[in-house]
Amino acid sequence: MKIIADENLAFTDYFFAEFAEIQHKAGRTLTHQDVQDADALLVRSVTKVDQALIDQTKIQFVGSATIGTDHLDIHALEHHNIAWSNAAGCNAQAVAEYVITALLHLNIELLEKDNQFTLAIVGLGNVGSRLAVMAQLLGWRVIGYDPYVQLDGIENVSFNELLKRADAISLHVPLTKTGEYPTQHLFDDAAFSAMKASAILINSARGPVINQSALMTDIEKTKRQVVLDVFEFEPEIPQDLLDLLALATPHIAGYSLEGKARGTQMIYDAFCQKFGYTASKRFESQLPSVEQYFDHQDLKEALKQHLTQIYNIAEDDAQIRACVQDGKVQQSAFDLLRKNYPLRREWAAHGGPKA
Repeated sequence: MKIIADENLAFTDYFFAEFAEIQHKAGRTLTHQDVQDADALLVRSVTKVDQALIDQTKIQFVGSATIGTDHLDIHALEHHNIAWSNAAGCNAQAVAEYVITALLHLNIELLEKDNQFTLAIVGLGNVGSRLAVMAQLLGWRVIGYDPYVQLDGIENVSFNELLKRADAISLHVPLTKTGEYPTQHLFDDAAFSAMKASAILINSARGPVINQSALMTDIEKTKRQVVLDVFEFEPEIPQDLLDLLALATPHIAGYSLEGKARGTQMIYDAFCQKFGYTASKRFESQLPSVEQYFDHQDLKEALKQHLTQIYNIAEDDAQIRACVQDGKVQQSAFDLLRKNYPLRREWAAHGGPKA
């Protein structure tokens, strides 16, 4: 058996080496020739798995170690009778912690606001629901909007009401272009006009959920603090946009060691089910121990003292800004940042809480 795997997947050899020869390749540039004699393909969101890639190949299984599926042509996979799996929720905890870290980096005094600070969450699936729990641990008021999900324990509101009331808005929706509730350009001129000028906006979902032109106009007008981990025209990011952002990171919100390992394990489990193997391995056995920052400390006090040690988000921001050349961050530089990213650990590894 032969497996083609994105070179940035975590613990691929640990999980799959016993079954097959593994070839590690750059996911963004995979070609039909690369995969035509592979039995299985393991990817991330940068690989478009479509008819052109999979037609007339030996592929029997595609595993994507990611939450989303918009890069997978499900119709083409099913037409070719290719089993597929994604890793829904694998890095939800990491993304939730990323959002809170970003907010506290912008204003550590938010730890003292309790229910005077309203965090609004757009999209209440795996990530949004975890973020709600983590925010409530800090005492924040949480409101949410999702036409498909109603969460117990938070106030579920309309989109327009959310825009008006939020002190910060965090986006956790898939990218959809059709249907009753499309998310492409959900945040446009009208949405920005409805928001408080002081409201922070964080997008760690999909770049095109925000209209980049409308965003830039809004920031220039309101001086709004905006945090972007994803970008409408990713992987190329214009310097004009970066200069307006409070924080920018290279699509790494979910890049915890646990999240990456969990994603690989989830597609390993699906792979074993497809090919009739016993799924006997667990990612936890591969994780090193780390310093305990939360032991016997109040959560807020631990975050005040150790936030940058747990995750120095300012370093990620500095790294992406340092990649600007000829007025933009180029694809090669963006991909290199992600490839060489030093995976952070989730709070639980340091003795902290998780949703």
